Amino acid sequence: MTATHKSKPTGIAERIFVLIAVCSAAAAMPLTFTGPAVALPAISAELGGSPIAHNWVTNAFMLTFGSTLMAAGALADSYGRKRIFLCGLAAFILFSGGLAFSPDIVWFDGLRALQGFGSAAAFSGGMASLAQEFDGKERMRAFSLVGASFGIGLAFGPMASGMMIEAFGWRAIFALVVGLAIIAFIFGAVFLTETRDPEARGLDWPGAISFTLALSLFTYGVLRAPESGWGDVFTLGLLLGSVLLMALFCFIEHLVMRPMLDLTLFRYPRFVGVQLLAAAPAYAFVVLLILLPVRFVGIERLSAVAGGQMMIALSGPLLILPIAAGLLTRWLPAATICSAGLVVSAAGLFWLAQIPVGSDHVALVAPLLTIGIGISLPWGLMDGLAVSVVPKERAGMATGIFSTTRVAGEGVALAIVSAVLSALTQSYLGTSHEAIVAAQRLVTGDLKGAGQALSGMGELELIHAYNDAFGLLLWFLTGITVLTAIVIFTFMGRGVGKAGEAAEESVAV
Repeated sequence: MTATHKSKPTGIAERIFVLIAVCSAAAAMPLTFTGPAVALPAISAELGGSPIAHNWVTNAFMLTFGSTLMAAGALADSYGRKRIFLCGLAAFILFSGGLAFSPDIVWFDGLRALQGFGSAAAFSGGMASLAQEFDGKERMRAFSLVGASFGIGLAFGPMASGMMIEAFGWRAIFALVVGLAIIAFIFGAVFLTETRDPEARGLDWPGAISFTLALSLFTYGVLRAPESGWGDVFTLGLLLGSVLLMALFCFIEHLVMRPMLDLTLFRYPRFVGVQLLAAAPAYAFVVLLILLPVRFVGIERLSAVAGGQMMIALSGPLLILPIAAGLLTRWLPAATICSAGLVVSAAGLFWLAQIPVGSDHVALVAPLLTIGIGISLPWGLMDGLAVSVVPKERAGMATGIFSTTRVAGEGVALAIVSAVLSALTQSYLGTSHEAIVAAQRLVTGDLKGAGQALSGMGELELIHAYNDAFGLLLWFLTGITVLTAIVIFTFMGRGVGKAGEAAEESVAV
């Protein structure tokens, strides 16, 4: 049984305020990567730096966030979910505020990495706390509201960030993030009750360090490859090192008494299906949250506000449909709903690939809306399914594993997709060093810099090369999404039994 420390019984009002705290934190998280994506052209123009440094604007946050979520979940179970939630929010507020005063791109990227550490602690502590406050169907409703809050941040974050950029400059976007985090901290400090797992034995430090280093080396290697080449000795060394460290991590997790990642869970197809489901939105949706604002603002030269408005079509469905997905489980299995949603997203990606860069932006609304509608269906079910696969007292571990798979998958996907887009763009520009530099500049939305790097090519030719590369990339994402939908349906539809039936019942609203 979970050990708790409560000054009074948790009533309905207190639980509502707890939900507000976690939902406020959830709404702040998407702003931390969609806001800088809209602001990237302005950030790179003011702070300077290389294309790799500009890629780290997003990847530094995603890397530290994704690689430390499991460790944060273990710390929450061991030392108190409320404590980790509040400590994470305090760090998040501090480093988010510091980003507004960054003097150069190195400071900015470093603070983004530190911001990711705080986000991991806040997210893991908050979600694990929420799992203790609610049970059964109420828990799924609570997680659905968290998903809707995340959707609010995704839907209106780019537009709000664009308005802040045009009115006050790019540094002002962090005021939105800090404001939401302060609300979450106040309500969490007052209304959250402290809970922990009495059987927890602290953090698995060797596992945490080996896992974090493995992801770090892999991400750095993938980001470095477009400039140095995939055959570069140092790049290959980074990728090989990441493989060896991941093997070491798995070996460590087999030996420790209380592993950070219980590898025995991967014997069950349903658990594997849930982890694949966690990674699925990365290629079908999340990478577009970064690539499309860069395309709209940097390549197609929309204003920051107009670029943010375009993103509402993509992320707007997350305001409502995650809750609707929970209602659909009364009539359809969760596996069917999730797989069908991914197929719908794949159709939207295929549709978007047919629309050239520079077309009337009204034509983009329907395919973006299709992608958003499709991804909203699994989005509303994922967190509840993740918590249902382990005992309640290990909610921190379940949240950590699932969230790590999701966020680390998003970080890895973003690094890979950026490298692929750069390589495809470069293939249309030529094989010279200047073409490589120009391709990297285009991927980060620096059309002017690309023109300076490849002075013999006009702006229209650069845009045409970018358009062809972007279209091929969308084809690639379409294929991955369809394949993932098939695998998830196969894995989550097998070996249900009593445990699976219980899980399905907990997901139904």
